[in-house]
Formats: sequence, structure tokens, C-alpha cells
Amino acid sequence: MNIEKFLESMYRLIVETSTILPKDVRRAIKTAKERENAGTRAAMSLATIAGNIKMADENASPICQDTGLPTFKIKTPVGANQIEMKKAIQNAIALATKDGKLRPNSVDSLTGDNSGDNLGEGTPVIKFEQWEKDYIDVRLILKGGGCENKNIQYSLPCELEGLGRAGRDLDGIRKCILHSVYQAQGQGCSAGFIGVGIGGDRSSGYDLAKEQLFRSVDDINPNEDLRKLEEYIMENANKLGIGTMGFGGETTLLGCKIGVMNRIPASFYVSVAYNCWAFRRLGVCVDPQTGEIKEWMYQDGDMVDFEKSHAAQETAAAAETVSEVITLHAPITEEQIRSLKVGDVVHIDGMIYTGRDAIHKYLMDHDAPVDLNGQIIYHCGPVMLKDNEGKWHVKAAGPTTSIREEPYQGDIMKKFGIRAVIGKGGMGSKTLAALKEHGGVYLNAIGGAAQYYADCIKSVEGVDLLEFGIPEAMWHLRVEGFTAVVTMDSHGNSLHEDVEKSSFEKLAQFKEPVFK
Repeated sequence: MNIEKFLESMYRLIVETSTILPKDVRRAIKTAKERENAGTRAAMSLATIAGNIKMADENASPICQDTGLPTFKIKTPVGANQIEMKKAIQNAIALATKDGKLRPNSVDSLTGDNSGDNLGEGTPVIKFEQWEKDYIDVRLILKGGGCENKNIQYSLPCELEGLGRAGRDLDGIRKCILHSVYQAQGQGCSAGFIGVGIGGDRSSGYDLAKEQLFRSVDDINPNEDLRKLEEYIMENANKLGIGTMGFGGETTLLGCKIGVMNRIPASFYVSVAYNCWAFRRLGVCVDPQTGEIKEWMYQDGDMVDFEKSHAAQETAAAAETVSEVITLHAPITEEQIRSLKVGDVVHIDGMIYTGRDAIHKYLMDHDAPVDLNGQIIYHCGPVMLKDNEGKWHVKAAGPTTSIREEPYQGDIMKKFGIRAVIGKGGMGSKTLAALKEHGGVYLNAIGGAAQYYADCIKSVEGVDLLEFGIPEAMWHLRVEGFTAVVTMDSHGNSLHEDVEKSSFEKLAQFKEPVFK
């Protein structure tokens, strides 16, 4: 094999997976967008998502700032040199990271040190399998941490909240899958896709679940029982009303694929791999002699080309149908914060400061590197590139899942006088109590909309604590027209609690057996 050509092919695969959403996924999002009721928060979210997809196409930049853990599934002819192929893939990953197509996401599990190039023990994931065909089949999925954290595994029989006992049968499996969608709420950037693995052991069950994510959204399961179950889940999971971003709405699930394998008598696992709407999965057929791409996979059907209107304009128009848009400009007073309520749509102009896991842990025991009184913290780990003159540029900058900061957030807001936090998926009771006591709000941005929000960032004014790595540093960002929704206010109200309660009540309607 020409290993240099193979490296080039893998680089192309990585870049296109990160920046161009597959045809089947686009069609599913288009259907959801057309089905959603106009003038709702879900409609606004889907408008932003559609615009973001278009912007990623045009900019050749990451759809979502969390480019996840690259996972390759490769089938090779007998005799192919898998050792050289693995080295080429690793080099392609490092190059794509250097070029800003991937965020540096590989960190040492003990020290927390970021390798800076997405390489390290276990990263990227590369799984080889031999076959007797005369070409190489390479498939890649980029699955971010927000949706990865909503994966779940059930051991049957078990008791499920809202659904009762799930037995070791098809109906018990049905209950587990519905519960998996319910428990994700909006934290996995819904509306999402799920892959389900029935059987195996704890590790092979998850492998089977993730393998289902490599199937086309439009395919038909050859197993009749599983085909019926997939159709049932798609029809009924969307009755839970969780909706896009967990804001409520008509579409909670965009796809469901189920696989089965044998198990030992003592164990019965149902494993669910949850994937966000930014379902970045592509594949190529490669010539084993030349290393060149012969064919791209997942190319069946029409290509949905979302509206060419600018994402910010489309989102602003949708936002205005939801409610009056309120502009915030830091420093924000407590009086301004107390006037906001759940459901308000805000535009932010001026400075915001990023802060993720490392920053929150640091601020618990240290002074802040900047004056945060009246300021806004953004739960974001952006993709950043430095030009030849040493100036930083934002390549992608959507929100990260906020619940990880629950142990710290309320204390930090009160300690430093922070008035607003931007993230996705909502936060818990400790933060809600602190918002009420201190006078703060939680603003839910649209998960995965990394190009839309990067476009709202007009300049990078500085950076602190870069030693934590690019995703974990505190970036000083000047923004304009940054749109988000108040989902937790200073009066003790939480949209996330309301949607979770409502969806739990709806979950109970699926308690009775369906599959005998």
C-alpha cells in the first residue's frame, strides 16, 4: 500500500466527518424542523441547528466544538499491514488537530494533562477486523462527551422509575429503551439518535450498541422483532415531549437502531449508546494497493441543503416569535437578573469568559484571574487556532454540558459575584438555590451549534490558565447577538425540572406490556 496516500485519505475522512453532516442525518433533522410547531423554543433551536449545519459546510469547520473521541471501525483484506495503517491514522489525527478540524481532547486520566494532538494511550480508538473482500472499509464516528455521558446500561430484570418491572423479554427491553431516552432529557443535545445492544457482557454489549450507530438512519432491520421494536420506539419516544435541547417539543428522538447477540444465562444486558443531533459518522472504501478513496459511504438519497440565510438572522427571527428578546451587557446588576424569568430569550453583547471543569475546580481554591463581578461564565471548550502573528481565532464554540459543574457552580457564583452562566442541559437543585439566593440566571445555549456561536464571537481579548489545555483554559471573548434561553431563574423556577416532571408523567403511559 502507498501509506502516504492512505494517510491523505484518512485526513479527508476525518475532516469531512467533523465538518459535513451525513445525508441521512440531515434528512432526519429536516423532518423534525418541518414537524415542530412555529414560535416555540424548539423551533428556534432547530432553526439554529439548521443554520449551524450550513455554516459548517461553508466554513469547513467543526459542526460541534466537542469533536469527541475519534473511533475507527476498519475491515481489511487478509495480509493488509494494520500496524502501518494505525500509524497513518494517528498521524492524520494529529494533523487534523493541528489544522483546527479536531479539538485536542485526549487527556491523561491521572494527571489531566492534555496531549495537544489527540494522541495518547487508547486514543484514537481503532478497531480492526479482517474479511475476504478486496477493499478496505473504514468508518469513523466522532461522538462527543455530552452524549457519551448519557449512555446507559441495564441489567434485566430491573425496576425502572415510571415503568415498573422490566423482565428478561422483548417487553422488558422496550421499557429499558424508553427509559434511556427519558433519562437523557436534554443533556445529550437532543433530539438524538440511539444505538441499542441486546445481550453480550458489559463491554461487548456497549460495543454492539455503538456498532448500531454505524447503520444508516434509513435502513430496515432484517430481524422482524427488532424492526417492530425500532418503529415502536421511534413513534412513542417522541410522545415524551422532551424535545430539542430539552425545551419541550414534538421531536425527542431522530433515530433508533437495535442489534442483538447471544449472552450467558446469568446475564441479560441492554446497553444504549446515545448520540446527539450532531451525528458525525462517515465511511470510505479504500483501495488496498494505492491507499486512495474509491467510494464514500452514507451517500444514498438526496442531500438536504439547508436555507442559505445567515444562521444569526434565522435564529433571531425565530427568537422574536417566542418572546421579546432581552439584551444583556455585562457587568449585569442584580436588579436586571431579578427581572428575567424562565422562557425569556436573551441576546448577549460584550464580554463573556469560558470556564469548564478545570476552571471551576481552580476557582474554588484560588482568586479569579479577572474581575468576575457581574460577569457571565460560558461553559465552553472551544476549538482555537493561533495565526502566524500569535493572534487566537475561534473555530468552533458551542456550549458544553453544565451538570458536571453542579458541585461548584453556586459557590463560585456567590464567591465572585457572577450573575449569569451559559451552558446546555441545565443544572441541579444546588445551583438553582444559589441563583435564588444570590440573584443569578442559567442561560441555555443550543448544544452543538458551534459555528453559529463562533460567528457571534467578534474577538478573543485574552486567555488565562492555558496550562490546563485549550478546551479548559479561561478565554476572554467579546460577543455580539449571542442568543440563549433563560431556563433557570432567580425566583426558583427551572424549565428543566418542569420538562423532566412532564416527561415522567408521560412515561407512565408505557408501563403496560406491549410485546408478548
